[in-house]
Amino acid sequence: MTNETKNEDHITPTQKTIASAANLANLLPTGTVLAFETLIPSFSNNGACHPANKGLSISIIIICAIICCFCSFTDSFIDSTDGKFYYGIITREGIYILNPRAKELTIDEKKRLRKYKIKPVDYFHAFLSLTVFLIFALTDLHVKNCFFPDAGDDLKQIIINLPLGTGVFVSLLFTIFPTTRRGIGYTQPRPNKGKKSENHTSTTTDLEKEVRS
Repeated sequence: MTNETKNEDHITPTQKTIASAANLANLLPTGTVLAFETLIPSFSNNGACHPANKGLSISIIIICAIICCFCSFTDSFIDSTDGKFYYGIITREGIYILNPRAKELTIDEKKRLRKYKIKPVDYFHAFLSLTVFLIFALTDLHVKNCFFPDAGDDLKQIIINLPLGTGVFVSLLFTIFPTTRRGIGYTQPRPNKGKKSENHTSTTTDLEKEVRS
């Protein structure tokens, strides 16, 4: 029995549930929504918008939407050869590493990095993440008072219930269509420096297995 199989056998249902929840929190635009909710009260003048406030509010919505999409096309990994953490932008050719490397990439490393290339599910996740953010942004109380001050009762009910329904539905879709992407800001354990080189090799194998899945 290989080390890889042994590790999978020791994974308990609780650990799988926690891993799924952590992955779900990473896929949902929680950080973008938090940044938006922090800035929009000031930018919208607490909903009492002047023309300048409307421009600022639209600008922050657009900027956060771009960031939300961008984060869906990022990934990260720990290189088993040097134990360092790398992150980058995924492309059709692989992954473009953003933080500098101390050495040049070898042919084998370039082949391995090509396995991080964009997949159809990445576009799907980016669309879902953007949809969730826009719904939360456009139904925010300050945005509603700024752009829809005379909203009727029906629109108010939609604004109250739409974010909750969307969050639950999108979370279900993320669970049905999971991903192994670990974007910028995703925390993952670093390998133990005291381990032997054969353990580093198995780490590389695990990473390649995640990408192929």
